[in-house]
Amino acid sequence: MHSSDRIFVAGHRGMVGSAIARRLLGAGFTDVVTAGRNEVDLTNRVAVDRYMHDVRPKVVVLAAAKVGGILANNSYPADFIRDNLQIQTNVIDSAWHHDAAKLLFLGSSCIYPREAPQPISEESLLTGPLEPTNEWYAIAKIAGIKMCQAYRRQYGFDAICVQPTNVYGPGDNYDLETSHVVAALIRKFHEAKMSDAPNVTVWGTGTPLREFIHVDDLADACVFLLEHHSSEDIVNIGTGQEVTIAEFAAIVGEVVGFKARSSMTHPSPTGRHAS
Repeated sequence: MHSSDRIFVAGHRGMVGSAIARRLLGAGFTDVVTAGRNEVDLTNRVAVDRYMHDVRPKVVVLAAAKVGGILANNSYPADFIRDNLQIQTNVIDSAWHHDAAKLLFLGSSCIYPREAPQPISEESLLTGPLEPTNEWYAIAKIAGIKMCQAYRRQYGFDAICVQPTNVYGPGDNYDLETSHVVAALIRKFHEAKMSDAPNVTVWGTGTPLREFIHVDDLADACVFLLEHHSSEDIVNIGTGQEVTIAEFAAIVGEVVGFKARSSMTHPSPTGRHAS
């Protein structure tokens, strides 16, 4: 990429999209463009085509998605699969039609089978059943990966796909009904400390392992891959360090300054582990 290339970051108001936009600007790219939902509804193909026609980005970063934690995925499965399929299809196809030179598609670690060997490698994709609590989102993301690969094979479109591990950092969502585990635990422990609560409820057994990455580190990796990677092979982005949910909850509690007076782990309402 050249520093003057026009780069459209779709989803710039989200945690990952905003971090990638910051990183691009910090790296000296001078024409980073963004658009809020009031400017272009990415689920509307006509609106996306109009925007691509007017803006003509050379590079597209597709970080826009409907996201949420276990509760949101279980409660709104139709919304998750419909909205994400629409966003991906519209942006990928319109970017190609309007002569974008490159596209980066953000996937998710939930695309991998629930029982995939640890640590998870890219070769594990589509080798087994998905985690049932977020399969709607995962299936949509897998479709996005396959669409990128198909457009590369048939049209020569330079679309690349990355799969980040669990992301946290500035711009995270702290709504307990739709947040992921890091933000949810930070809020729970903070509110428990402020209210002098005797304990904090953490769904699941506490034994599952999770790997976390700061959103700015993820953004660094994405910009590096935009500049140096061109292949249909998907790329995992992570830290290589894992921690159990119970260990992580204890870390959050210590940092926040919360002192539990009883057990912190309880069964989740879904029967599944926190994620």
